[in-house]
Amino acid sequence: MKRYTLLLIPDTEEGGYTVRVPALPGCITEGDTLEEAIANAREAIAGWIESAEKHGEPVPEETAPPQVITIDVAA
Repeated sequence: MKRYTLLLIPDTEEGGYTVRVPALPGCITEGDTLEEAIANAREAIAGWIESAEKHGEPVPEETAPPQVITIDVAA
């Protein structure tokens, strides 16, 4: 079992979420609901790992989850 952090980005114009997996370059999916986005992320991660293994490429381990902060900027 591997553990990966998901970055869930709300789509404020069309609804739903875009999901990125920072530890797996190019692993991106989406879903209309939070639950669907997470389920799709599980499938995308499994597919990413399967493809990497098939091509003899290393599968990154997430050793430390990314940090997300919010800052205020004068504009």
